Amino acid sequence: MTAHDTVRYLKPSQSAGMRFIQRGVEGCVVMLNLLRFRDVADYSAHPELAPTVPISGAEAFDQYIRHSLPFLRESGGDIMFLGAGGPFLTGPEDERWDMAMLVRQSSVASFLAFASHDAYLAGLGHRTAAIEDSRLLPLTELPLPA
Repeated sequence: MTAHDTVRYLKPSQSAGMRFIQRGVEGCVVMLNLLRFRDVADYSAHPELAPTVPISGAEAFDQYIRHSLPFLRESGGDIMFLGAGGPFLTGPEDERWDMAMLVRQSSVASFLAFASHDAYLAGLGHRTAAIEDSRLLPLTELPLPA
């Protein structure tokens, strides 16, 4: 077991959320998601969403995307990129991410509205069931040098 395996990150902490808001980002924000899936989705925290037969974490995350995408788009956001991952080319050799996703949101306020939407939250258990570990990095666009 590596140091990377001892702490799992499944959702933002309250202090991280406060720092995100305090950054004062104006305009678009892009969320870089790195995702590691469970071999078998764990619906124990959300049995009401559990399928009748066990599914993989990747399949549960697919359910999460199908559920979430209409609410994301309604709030002014969209998925810019969804890609299969694997081990790093540069980085810890024992660390892998199954998927990378870039989500663009029109503003921090629209992201927060999306993330707190009751209908969106009703399906969040698919993400919880799917994810073994994750990282979420808010990005703001920089101008390219001339």
